[in-house]
Formats: sequence, C-alpha cells, structure tokens
Amino acid sequence: MKTFGGTVLFLDRSDINTDEIIPAKYLTEHTKEALKPYLLEDLKIPGFEPARDTAGIGVIVSRANFGCGSSREHAPWALEAKGIHIVIAESFARIFRQNMYNCGMIAAELPPASLDLLFREFAGAKTTLEVDLKAGALQVTAGDKGRSFPLVLKDFERALVKAGGWVEYAAARY
Repeated sequence: MKTFGGTVLFLDRSDINTDEIIPAKYLTEHTKEALKPYLLEDLKIPGFEPARDTAGIGVIVSRANFGCGSSREHAPWALEAKGIHIVIAESFARIFRQNMYNCGMIAAELPPASLDLLFREFAGAKTTLEVDLKAGALQVTAGDKGRSFPLVLKDFERALVKAGGWVEYAAARY
C-alpha cells in the first residue's frame, strides 16, 4: 500500500484538467517516472511555479472538477511518480477519479464549506495531512492549528487502495 499524506499543496482553482496535470506532448514517455518533471507544467495560477511548488509534496487540495478534460491514466501516473497519492477536491471528473483508484490512490471529496475552511485557515502555511484509512479521517495540521475531516470511501475504492491498485487487486483474486 502507498503512503498517504505529507505536505499539502493548495491549488485554489476549479477545473484543473488533465492537460494541465501532464501536458499531452509527454504522453509518449515509456515510464511513469519520466512524467515526473513535467507535473503541472502547464498549470497557470498566479505565483505558482511547478518545479518549486511540487517538490516534497504528498497531497494536493483543490476545488471542483479536478482532472477534467481528456481521459488518460497519465495524469494520475504523473502524480504518483511525484509521490502525490491523494488529491482532495469538491469533485472529480469521473474517469480521472476512477483512474486514481485504479492506481491505488485516493481522490477524496469534501464539500465546498470544508474546502473554504481549508483554504482560509491553512493555505499559505506549511501544512501537513495524515490519512487514517481505518478511521476514515483526514487530519490537517499547520503549527498548533489542526482540523479533522471525514474520508468517505466506498468499499471497492478502499479495497483498491489497500491492494495498491486494480492490477494488484485482480492478481490477488483471480
């Protein structure tokens, strides 16, 4: 099972699409690791510098409709190669969300009010997040400030995460 949690990168924008997560010109790469340097290369948010801001990150917190656009596994692969195994947003594009779970990663949904609170209280601070799969909780901390949020996973999503992804899940059962 992958490690879930770590330092949080806040991307305060909705509709971050798969072409911004990993530009199409890199889809000919032959390994996940080869995608790593190009993660979020085309994402335009004032003050955001992909190479600098994604270094050492384990979690992304964003807004609605994360992973929209072209359906490709390369977007979760690029996140995985960079060590980002959980993305938290209000909602996800259907295929991107399933690709995250197929890769043994988590696409956690929180309501807009919870995301507003996260951005208001934690964005701009060195923030970490811990995932407790057993308890179904996300624990966010920055200095002496902390908040807990529910992590709601369907049984099959939890099984894929615990197995490490679809391939590992199928190999253990079929």
